[in-house]
Amino acid sequence: LVGTFFYYIKDESHIKCYYTNINITNNMKFIFFFLLISIAAKSSHADSIPNQIHPLHPKTGSSGSHVPQINCLSWRLAVETNNVQDWTSVPLQCEDYVGHYMLGKQYRDDCYNIVAAAIQYAKSLKIGKDVWVFDIDETTLSNLPYYARSDVAFGSIKYNATKFEEWTREGKAPTVPAVLFLYNTLLSMGIKPVFISGTKEEFRQIRITNLNKVGYHSWIRLMLKGVNDTGSSMKYKSGKRAELVKDGYRIVGNIGDQWSDLLGDYVGQRTFKLPDPMYYIA
Repeated sequence: LVGTFFYYIKDESHIKCYYTNINITNNMKFIFFFLLISIAAKSSHADSIPNQIHPLHPKTGSSGSHVPQINCLSWRLAVETNNVQDWTSVPLQCEDYVGHYMLGKQYRDDCYNIVAAAIQYAKSLKIGKDVWVFDIDETTLSNLPYYARSDVAFGSIKYNATKFEEWTREGKAPTVPAVLFLYNTLLSMGIKPVFISGTKEEFRQIRITNLNKVGYHSWIRLMLKGVNDTGSSMKYKSGKRAELVKDGYRIVGNIGDQWSDLLGDYVGQRTFKLPDPMYYIA
């Protein structure tokens, strides 16, 4: 009997997948059986070793989570594709899943994959009076230190505007590394960044200081929400983009974590949606 066999060996830090072509003769069957038993024993022992890489240990793995009444991976896919709309909080059953995703490697890889597509597109452009629109929260800056708090629970507890504004006033949000890389790449190509955010105008200096601290030092405009800016986020951001077009700028790209960043009027030649299963803004 000739066949290809796949097996996994797990240790403290990673899982390795091996494959081998084995010609099994009658004399080798016992040896092969003994080998499989040994591998199973090693894997079973490794399962008992605590995971020291990440403080959040997933219940069913990083690729998905099936909990009673809801499949959290399917829920996140529906959210990211804008098929589920107007939701107010993460399902309580999915708190662990969303936390593991946002703090884990998959979220970082997803962001870098989107940025790679954006850069490939940008390289095809003939540069003129061009701008690229960036959202701020969960795009250029990450609020994960806030959302990881037990009183926020990755969005599974109802949004509290007062608490979020207190966090914003601290000006301690880190960058989203993939987006900072995109920002620097676009600057080197001569494409000017514009920030459009739903952040209140009263936080302007705090936001400028925070952006500077994590590596954003140059932009054409930082457009924040004034007291006269009413209506939905999509309407507000459409209006700000209209101002750019009226002033002669060509919006060649637009990146954000919410669909309201990317829908409406004057969205730009290409839009790029970053993952964010923690909250929804219409």
